[in-house]
Amino acid sequence: MNIGILGSGDVGRALGKGFLKYGHAVKIGSRDPKSDKLKEWLAKNPKGTSGTFTETAAFGELLVLATKWSGTEEALMLSDLRNFAGKTVIDCTNPLIVTPGQPPSLALGHTDSGGEQVQRWLPNSNVVKAFNIVGSAHMVNPDFPGGPPDMFICGNDATAKSKVTEILTAFGWNTTDLGGIEGARLLEPMCILWVLYGMKHQSWNHAFKMLKK
Repeated sequence: MNIGILGSGDVGRALGKGFLKYGHAVKIGSRDPKSDKLKEWLAKNPKGTSGTFTETAAFGELLVLATKWSGTEEALMLSDLRNFAGKTVIDCTNPLIVTPGQPPSLALGHTDSGGEQVQRWLPNSNVVKAFNIVGSAHMVNPDFPGGPPDMFICGNDATAKSKVTEILTAFGWNTTDLGGIEGARLLEPMCILWVLYGMKHQSWNHAFKMLKK
């Protein structure tokens, strides 16, 4: 499958490597497709490609949104919204406000979420929130002593969530479906919880697991 990843940061590059590992074609979109970090990524992942946001959105049969929240709307507008119509979009973003020396906070919450905002920006797409509750180093083939962790997802379209669950299974995750995209109101604060634990313990090697009886 052709995977278009919008955003060339740590998350986009890590997921791009993972999709390539499992046989997908990958294009990473950026404002600067010839940036040094993308040149380095392409050198290590020669089967991948890079392009503009528009080229990447047109290329992908499934799209991954991996931008910083402050640049998310602009990236979508630069991608031409017609390129998203009818496609599954994995939303990895978190609407974070980052202040130096302080824990991050959320720009949206309680009665709205970043996931819901992305779905409003992309009314003709099927947005699925996923990959936002763990660091990029563990997004593909997470290896923890307690066994595979759980990725919580949400979205309004069952078929889109099934596609994302298949990807998560291939990447080594258990998947827990929380229902509609409004579930992002809970998943995005989980990112803050993940960050706070990492800041306190000075370790970023942790993930969440749902215990069932």
